[in-house]
Amino acid sequence: MEFLKFICPSSPYIWDGNGISRCFSDIMLGFGASMVTFIIIVVLGITERTTRGRRKIYLYEKVFLLLLPVIGACMACFDLILLLSNTRRGRPALYHEWLLRCSQLLVWATILLISRCDCWLFVLSNRVLCFWWLMKPFLGIPTLLATFSSLETFSCINESSIILVDVLFGILVNIIRMKQSSRTNSSMEELLLSCEMGIDDRSRSNPGVPASFLNLMTFRSINLVMEHGAKKQLDFDDLLQLPIDMDPLFCHDSLFNCWEDQRRHRRSDPSLFWTVCYAYGWPYMCLGLLKVLNDCLGFAGPLLLNRLIKYLQEGSVHFDGYLLAISLGLTSILKSFLDTQYTFRLSKLKLKLRSSLMTVIFRKCLHVGLAERSKFSEGEIQTFMSVDVDRTVNMCNSFHDMWSLPLQIGIALYLLYTQVQFAFVAGITITILLIPVNKWIAELIASATKNMMEQKDERVRRTGELLTYIRTLKMYGWELLFSSWLMKTRSLEVKYLATRKYLDAWCVFFWATTPTLFSLFTFGLYVMMGNQLDAATVFTCLALFNNLISPLNSFPWVINGLIDAVISTRRLSMFLSCFENEPLRGQANSSLSSCSSKHFNFRAEEVDIVMKDACCAWSSSAQEVKELILDHVNLAIPKGSLVAVIGEVGSGKSSLLNSILGEMKLIEGSIYSSGSVAYVPQIPWILSGTIRDNIIFGRDYDPIRYSAVLEACALNTDVSLMVGGDMAYIGEKGVNLSGGQRARLALARAVYHGSDLVMLDDVLSAVDAQVACWILSNAILSPLMDQKTCILCTHNIQAISAADMVVIMDKGQVKWVGSPTDCSSSPYASFVRQEELNSPSETEAQIESRDTCMGVQESVVVESEGIDIMDATDNIIRVEERKEGRVETTVYMNYAAFCGWYITVITCLSALLMQASRNGNDLWLSYWVDTTALEEHPTSFYLAILCIFSLANSFLTLVRAFSFAYGGLCAAIQVHNNLLKKLVNAPVAFFDQTPSGRILNRLSSDLYTIDDSLPFILNILLANFVGLLGIALILSAVQVMFLLLILPFSYIYSKIQFYYRATSRELRRLDSVSRSPIYASFSEILDGSSTIRAFKSEDFFLTRFIEHVKMYQKTSYSEIIASLWLSLRLQFLAAFVVSYIAVMAIVGSHGHLPINLGTPGLVGLALSYAAPVVSLLGSFLTSFTETEKELVSVERVLQYMDIPQEELQGHKVLDVEWPFQGEIEFRNVTLRYMPSLPPALRDLNLRIAGGTQVGIVGRTGAGKSSILNALFRLNPICAGHIIVDGINIADVSLRDLRSRFAVVPQTPFLFKGSLRENLDPFNSSDDLKIWKALERCHIEEEVRAAGGLDMEMKESGTSFSVGQRQLLCLARSFLKSTMVLCLDECTANVDTQTASKLKDAISSECRGLTVVTIAHRISTILHMDNVLVLDQGILVEQGRPEVLVQDESSIFSSFAKASLM
Repeated sequence: MEFLKFICPSSPYIWDGNGISRCFSDIMLGFGASMVTFIIIVVLGITERTTRGRRKIYLYEKVFLLLLPVIGACMACFDLILLLSNTRRGRPALYHEWLLRCSQLLVWATILLISRCDCWLFVLSNRVLCFWWLMKPFLGIPTLLATFSSLETFSCINESSIILVDVLFGILVNIIRMKQSSRTNSSMEELLLSCEMGIDDRSRSNPGVPASFLNLMTFRSINLVMEHGAKKQLDFDDLLQLPIDMDPLFCHDSLFNCWEDQRRHRRSDPSLFWTVCYAYGWPYMCLGLLKVLNDCLGFAGPLLLNRLIKYLQEGSVHFDGYLLAISLGLTSILKSFLDTQYTFRLSKLKLKLRSSLMTVIFRKCLHVGLAERSKFSEGEIQTFMSVDVDRTVNMCNSFHDMWSLPLQIGIALYLLYTQVQFAFVAGITITILLIPVNKWIAELIASATKNMMEQKDERVRRTGELLTYIRTLKMYGWELLFSSWLMKTRSLEVKYLATRKYLDAWCVFFWATTPTLFSLFTFGLYVMMGNQLDAATVFTCLALFNNLISPLNSFPWVINGLIDAVISTRRLSMFLSCFENEPLRGQANSSLSSCSSKHFNFRAEEVDIVMKDACCAWSSSAQEVKELILDHVNLAIPKGSLVAVIGEVGSGKSSLLNSILGEMKLIEGSIYSSGSVAYVPQIPWILSGTIRDNIIFGRDYDPIRYSAVLEACALNTDVSLMVGGDMAYIGEKGVNLSGGQRARLALARAVYHGSDLVMLDDVLSAVDAQVACWILSNAILSPLMDQKTCILCTHNIQAISAADMVVIMDKGQVKWVGSPTDCSSSPYASFVRQEELNSPSETEAQIESRDTCMGVQESVVVESEGIDIMDATDNIIRVEERKEGRVETTVYMNYAAFCGWYITVITCLSALLMQASRNGNDLWLSYWVDTTALEEHPTSFYLAILCIFSLANSFLTLVRAFSFAYGGLCAAIQVHNNLLKKLVNAPVAFFDQTPSGRILNRLSSDLYTIDDSLPFILNILLANFVGLLGIALILSAVQVMFLLLILPFSYIYSKIQFYYRATSRELRRLDSVSRSPIYASFSEILDGSSTIRAFKSEDFFLTRFIEHVKMYQKTSYSEIIASLWLSLRLQFLAAFVVSYIAVMAIVGSHGHLPINLGTPGLVGLALSYAAPVVSLLGSFLTSFTETEKELVSVERVLQYMDIPQEELQGHKVLDVEWPFQGEIEFRNVTLRYMPSLPPALRDLNLRIAGGTQVGIVGRTGAGKSSILNALFRLNPICAGHIIVDGINIADVSLRDLRSRFAVVPQTPFLFKGSLRENLDPFNSSDDLKIWKALERCHIEEEVRAAGGLDMEMKESGTSFSVGQRQLLCLARSFLKSTMVLCLDECTANVDTQTASKLKDAISSECRGLTVVTIAHRISTILHMDNVLVLDQGILVEQGRPEVLVQDESSIFSSFAKASLM
């Protein structure tokens, strides 16, 4: 006890009545903590003294690791000198303070001594010491509270500085420890360690800028980019380089490895949320410490303001006033540094998470089979990438805000308590009462969001369907029907969006009016409790209220963000949990040996594929199997053989290939295959890129084999005609290639790869007979495929005859396996016409035909249809346009027009009046505190006026919130409707030249911005603008000296913001341009994922996608640094304004100025208004630039509102029964697809008599499809006229014209919906008529088995095979009562037997109709009335087919002979 009395002579040992005593705090929490730190350092120094190894750190880290201990030691020495000085002056010795300061000096001195040892970095980055150093500053909080309660300015600043040094050192050693850990675990360790002193990654792009701490803190690395942005249009090469840990590949590996761990430990229910926590949780939690410090420092301003106003009220002339004024500015500067660094680190983390999620989702799409993926629509999967990723990434903001905002609110309430005692309870009561209301609103928002996302998925799916099949829809005249269905989905989406917006408006109202009501009830109760208001109390409270505004307003958005993030992470978890069904590769011996000999006659080593009792279905692992597609299939395919798989349409041929590839769900049995695989699907998948890219498909380029493959696939002539040769660019889905060219290009890919097993799904049906003959001889049967196993699904008689084995399928079962010669004696001989199989005479004919094929390389010339040949000066795929300069005023005007001018005016007016009511409220409080002593009015009078201001503010806030919500909804509806209308009315050429991913980006990501993000940021911008306007007016009125600052301040401010905005706009546009390839590439692989998996090219496409993400990442990274560069400089300006006004107030209070600066109330008002300038200025320009960035979405949408439109109107009114006879006449018709290309039709003259059936033949690219394009006016003709029944079709309304013709396109078109809707979308036919049409097309039995007319079709009609889809399209055309029927090779994908039935159906059912058939199969047109032979867009031959086929010299005869049919 005597010792305690000696140490604490005038202080209680533990408790002093108000809290922990100063003596206890210094001894136990201060001295004790320092001694523990000293002991830990010494123990670690002893244990680590023998540690060997090198740990490299950056130069700025090393400097600060030494500088902070030096600063701490100097501060401790300074405090000891002050204690010594006080002792000499006769003041009592405070031994507890001596012990505290000496122990602090000891700790810092020990650290400096340890730094001289080799092991110093191991000691300081030890986990125990790092953790202790994070906890140590919390022990200083009681000392800090006691110091602040004393209201001694110097002591407050001194103690704050000591704790700040502790905190900064703790953060620094933890950051270094994390970096050392990541370097140890990183595969790039050697690269990092090779940097001798370490160079910051960002400075690599700017070699002239040294990697100093100042550069990192002030973001000077962006200076070079800013200079370029101010002078010219930025390119991707001008951007900053990414740090290594932000490389998308590095990020992908981090998240993917954590996800795989999750799947191993939580097999049934892996969680993406916990995966993200494992991957990025630790650095994210460390950022939380920085946020705590930043948030707490935000309250230093109100406390210093309180001390300053009290100083002014007391009329003191002490130097403390100037110290307080300068401290206000310095605090603002320090907070600016902390704020920008926190934002920078958090943004980097968000970018890493975004790239991780994108690449992991992309990888999943590459590895999930088609059957497993079927439980998600394409629209849903695209939404995962575009919307759900964004919402999950935004979770990073929301989680810290969830604890940070209540912390800020709690500190503000505590400080309010110190000012007005328990009067603040009146205000907090309002807040508590609003909690259940907001909880209820949050639940409603969650429900509306979930429903909105479902409708958004459906809308994106329908939009993708519309864009994919726009050419076919225009030919049918269905584009308006589809857009109306899309509009219905959009209206439901907008309904839920409106619910969200109006609920958000209520949130904004409740939280925005809370501070005003808070002040009313708090000051009212405070006065009613008998207290008197003074300037220091009122304006400190007002400053605290201002600090409350941001967390209170942000809280509902944080709740919404968390709700969205939870929903999105669950959706993504469900998708990422999909089973990845890999086909079994390996030896088939065990499976084959277990099979009975009655099935197979091969030894195990002789087979490539073995299927034993395989039952497969198109259903995911989570779905119940309703129908088997393959039923107990037993099959063994010998190595090196050519196997022809034949059967009727829908018999399961394509499914057989897909089951071998592992794309289907294997219900029972087993499937084994060995070796590498190449695959060509029935609808060839073409990669957007060059010809060479499509063929080599990520493999090494072998020029000799490459040339041989081009020749074998009859592509060398095509390539030679293209400008750029094999480097000519092919558009999305091969849009600028004909169907035959696409098939041959996909075949060339398969042949080039030289895989052990080649699977070709009906590849010969898309080309004409001569080309098919050439391909069969020179590719499939050539030395290029020597010793390769080839499975060919085909109806081609030549290929069947040449096969080593024939597999006959029917209704999902293998009915017969044998050689082609044995087929005629089998029970299934009807599948192949006997007279066309190998008898001696036929064999001679085939040999002769093959010789012809081998000798007529010149004849296999594939002339272009115009769009096939590209000119370098006028590429078919346009580069995405990017605006330059600032966002034009017209964009703002257009958005205001979309919102509605009336609602725009109401919104702006209500915002101005709302701010005026708030400023009036504060001015009235100023007047109140100045006149309280005079007692001019009773307290009730002041309260009544204050109440009026509060009510007015609340009402105007409500008006502003709801008018903004309504205006945003109006804009969302108008933008979508106008954009959809423009796209639907655009010509087909626009869609040929624009990738659908680019258009879909406008209708998904950009539209989501206009729906949600843009109104939100505009609301913030308007609030910031009127807030700044109010502050400027109040400061000018109550602080005349502020007027001196306005001009220079405005000049600097405008220069900075204009300098920044030039770069910001360019970066935002680059951001949008870099985002499009991501979505385009993603959409592309959704269509071709089965091909990619077959070729085992997943890694190649993932690497390709990662490059796109890397470009997007670079743009976003530069954007963030540029934004923080601006924010930091603006906050410096604002800090100067605060210090200037504070100093002027002090100078004025001393009477050093010739003018009076106002009453204490007005001075307090000016100071309280100057404080939020720090955040409001930065927030204003940030919101302004963000608005400009978000308006880029409006700008991009407006680009597509200026696209060319089809000439829809016509002055000729058609009779209801037109066309009467169906007579078609082409008079000197010339058609070019682009001005720079040769004509596809050259001065064409032809006449098709009404009621006749005409076949159009010609080699691939001869111009056959161009005739239909011209007839349906898909492409405008350059010259000539097309006359139908005496009427020039150019004079007819476009949609009316197309609705009068029936068409069956080359690619079958079916959409998601009921089969009845697919066949008769306008509901104009009864069931009997529909069934009759199905019967005529020989598809009735399959439809009844599948569920009838009400069965739900899957996307793209995948419920049926390609051949069955084509039959359904033909049935659809039969339902249309018209005199003109156009068939674009509709029998290409059906078997010979069905093709024969279709030929008979068309002959009998279409008698009296004009039937125009584009054909590759000569057999389909031999019965027709007339044949037209085209070559290079010119009619070279016509006549009756039976006459021409007998004429050996005719071109048609050569076609017939080549087809062997």
